Amino acid sequence: MRITISKENYLKAVAEAESEGETVIAATLVRWLGVSAPAVTMAIRRLKRDGLIKVAAKGEIGLTRSGRAIADRLINRHHLIERMLTEIFGMEWYKVHDEAEQLEHAVSADFEKRLQEKLGVEVVCPHGNRVGLDRPRDRRERGWVPLDEATGTVQVASVFERDRQLLEYLDGLGIRPGARLKMLARNYDETVSLQVDRKPVQLGGAAASKVWVSSIA
Repeated sequence: MRITISKENYLKAVAEAESEGETVIAATLVRWLGVSAPAVTMAIRRLKRDGLIKVAAKGEIGLTRSGRAIADRLINRHHLIERMLTEIFGMEWYKVHDEAEQLEHAVSADFEKRLQEKLGVEVVCPHGNRVGLDRPRDRRERGWVPLDEATGTVQVASVFERDRQLLEYLDGLGIRPGARLKMLARNYDETVSLQVDRKPVQLGGAAASKVWVSSIA
């Protein structure tokens, strides 16, 4: 069985959507990958034939053991490349996801091992995200909440990394992993009022929901 870049991308998308707490169906992959519905239908057929995914009667898509192994390997390489780009080459945190999307397919097992030896394991990526399955309920169990639900003074723990425009926008406001914010108000128009570096900031609710924060005692 030949594992193509396209197959890797589909398997990784299933794993990442699961990590965001989504029920994965064909429409999820259309939105997640920005491809057409017919293309997704054909890809699902091929992946199911190859034993990499399973499809329930209602259309819910899950990874088989083989599919999960491929997705996990790709996600780990993506994570290591993001860390390499920031920790070794000093690239801005909001740029590294797009670079890693391109480079992750070209990393050999030997280079992956060397990166892991150089950078270590069990460290979050530049966006504050853990490698592997880390669902919203897992984050809540650690005491994290989305920024639009926060109260008081909080610290940014992680940011949804698959939207370059959002990342650049947040960086411009000073909202990045490790930053301290003070929640001032949740407003009628679904925006939130924050204090960032002693400056008032307004942030839309949709953007705030993509930022996970932890309380500061």
